[in-house]
Amino acid sequence: MSELRYQLDLLKAMNQKLTEKERMYAKVCESADGAFLYCDPVENRVCALGRWKEFFDFDISETKEFALLLELVEESGLLSLQELLFLERTGEESRTTECRLKGKRAWFRFRAQVYYDREGIPTDKVIYIDNITKMRSQNEELAYMAYYDNMTGLYNRNYFVRLLGEYVKRAEDSNSIISVMTVDIDGFRKVNDSLGIVAGDELVQQFGCFIKELCGEGIIACHLHSDVYCIAIYDPAGNRSAEFLYRAIQKRVKDPFRLISGQELRITVSAGVAEYPEAGVSALELVNCAEIVGANSKELGHNTIQYFNAPVMDDLLNSIELENKLKKAVYDQDFFMYYQPQYYTGNKRLRGVEALIRWRDEDSRMISPATFIPVAEKSGTIIPIGKWVVEESVKQYAAWKAQFGFPFIMSINISALQYKREDFVESTINVLKKYIVRPAEIELEITESVLIDDFEAVSEKLNQLREYGIRISLDDFGTGFSALSYLRKLPIDTLKIDKSFIDNVITDSASRVITESIINMVKSLGYESVAEGVEDEQQYQYLHATGCDVIQGYLFSRPLPPEEVEGMLNTSL
Repeated sequence: MSELRYQLDLLKAMNQKLTEKERMYAKVCESADGAFLYCDPVENRVCALGRWKEFFDFDISETKEFALLLELVEESGLLSLQELLFLERTGEESRTTECRLKGKRAWFRFRAQVYYDREGIPTDKVIYIDNITKMRSQNEELAYMAYYDNMTGLYNRNYFVRLLGEYVKRAEDSNSIISVMTVDIDGFRKVNDSLGIVAGDELVQQFGCFIKELCGEGIIACHLHSDVYCIAIYDPAGNRSAEFLYRAIQKRVKDPFRLISGQELRITVSAGVAEYPEAGVSALELVNCAEIVGANSKELGHNTIQYFNAPVMDDLLNSIELENKLKKAVYDQDFFMYYQPQYYTGNKRLRGVEALIRWRDEDSRMISPATFIPVAEKSGTIIPIGKWVVEESVKQYAAWKAQFGFPFIMSINISALQYKREDFVESTINVLKKYIVRPAEIELEITESVLIDDFEAVSEKLNQLREYGIRISLDDFGTGFSALSYLRKLPIDTLKIDKSFIDNVITDSASRVITESIINMVKSLGYESVAEGVEDEQQYQYLHATGCDVIQGYLFSRPLPPEEVEGMLNTSL
């Protein structure tokens, strides 16, 4: 009788010990967002904790019931989940996997941790389960944004150029022809003016869907901008496939496009073709030449196709003339700087200014940066221009700091060519030393195009700049390459949301989803978010509510000459 009593007391003690352990885990899990499975490998017992009942409609009390979980997931995740659930069989301590539920959009992340005694015997196992459906959805949105045009579903410009670059490499080895054709809807402005922007967007969408149907082996396409599309044809046989493609387009546009409103639109299109290697030997050259020829085609008359040839050289000569003017302006240092303020969204306190170059040519005409910067990049004059901008901006900041005393951030745009210079890091640091400016007060803005060619080399330079203390900003995020898979690896401080998203954030739900996703992602990565192009109060209020850190745009200030910045700083004292 006493022996039986002893066994009963021992069993109660063991059960109490297990209960206390489970109670401890339960307290830990009460405030967690996920569900937990506490497993005792020795007793083969399982205790479900946390938000288990919110995730699943069944209970688990022993390990053999893990089969109920395995029945829920898609086949692609079955093996990895099975290995995770019985991780102690492998001798591993931890493992993570993600699985999608059958017939649902729900995604779950499973993380297992096994604890062993000194002899290597598993004593405890904890499996943490959290619902990552929202995160996966946001990542899918961002991934789509990185490669595709939201309106048409075609590739965006930057990714198209990247793929075209691969075509060029193949053509170099095989002596093949590449045809790059721009397609422009004739009289598109009249559609917007007469029927409204919504009708114009619908036409662009429908025509883009048709262009997408033409794509296939050796044919890629992108929505270049507005009503202009670009198609690249890899043509190893040299059959001038662009002509056949244009005929297919012509055949389609003979029939009207029917809008949701019931309105029928009959259109014509003009096209320009540039061929590798005649028109250019790089992806950007081919696209630019095709655009020039396409513009010339429209000028000559609607519903035509033109190839890159001698007459197009007139346009190129104009570009050369502008290039020569630029070289003279560089020599004479005829540029000047404007500065656009940036403000913290919450308290509207000055965060800093972005330095913006301006140029008035020898005829006293203001030349837009959108006009001369591409020419400068193509000709290489962007290198001395960029060096001048860095020095002028840092010098100006040092003067303001000495005059007004309080620090702020000077943001300076850096071109891809400028950044790729071997001496870029050293020369930039030397400028800061020259004017005795703290590195943390200078922010260098790089665009996503910098990341395309050599990510490792880019990262190395960024790390050097960050180690010195200089701030790094990724500018125009979302408009092109967007190396999302590398974003965590980039040593950056700030991510700027492109104006194209801010323009439509009030009226377009897709822009809102993308903007919110970017802001949330930026927060999770510990970066600072800056929205550029904020022009009205509604945009500001939305960005404020969404949690954007910094705003920049005409709502608060246009770009200012130095003397007006000084007046603004005076009032800030």
